[in-house]
Amino acid sequence: MKTVTLEEAVALIPDGASLMIGGFMAVGTPERLMDELVRQGKRDLTVIGNDSAMPGRGIGKLVSAGLVRKVIASHIGLNPETQKKLLSGEMEVELVPQGTLIERIRAAGYGLGGILTATGVGTVVEEGKKKIEVDGRAYLLEKPLPADFALIEAFLADYLGNLTYALTARNFNPVIATAAKTTIVDAEHIVPVGMIPPDHVMTPAPLVDYLVA
Repeated sequence: MKTVTLEEAVALIPDGASLMIGGFMAVGTPERLMDELVRQGKRDLTVIGNDSAMPGRGIGKLVSAGLVRKVIASHIGLNPETQKKLLSGEMEVELVPQGTLIERIRAAGYGLGGILTATGVGTVVEEGKKKIEVDGRAYLLEKPLPADFALIEAFLADYLGNLTYALTARNFNPVIATAAKTTIVDAEHIVPVGMIPPDHVMTPAPLVDYLVA
């Protein structure tokens, strides 16, 4: 794990990268990383997250700046800019049921070949997907969903990279830390090693590549 500046962290991300971004309506989203992505003008990004937040917050900042080529999320209902860009053809949106989305990410992080879910069977969701029957019930095979980078906000980090989160800001963050090639963390507080009790560690240090100083 390396400690880097905010500018250095975002400079690692090339145009066209796929980013998993933690947060639920921007709660638990690393806002400083969002701002720096906008400042550096990273483009053609594929963004994977629970939602696209709202204008001026979280992932919504990237959408407003025109940096996103595709969003993979469970809903976009509170961001009218995402909806407009979808309808105009400026941006692709792939809507995935929330449970399916997080389990596909978990499958990527845990090295699984996919998950089986009954969600979407008999609807347009099943188009192009393999259907598997188990004990007389039909399931869809949903493939793992990895990414190039995971961008995470933590409440506490120590100088090894162990993380803990505050309440609901935890949301997708621990899972996406497992599923990306590179994990970048922005923490509200960085504390000496040993200040986070072992049983309070929610993301262990080996999963973290870079910590923003």
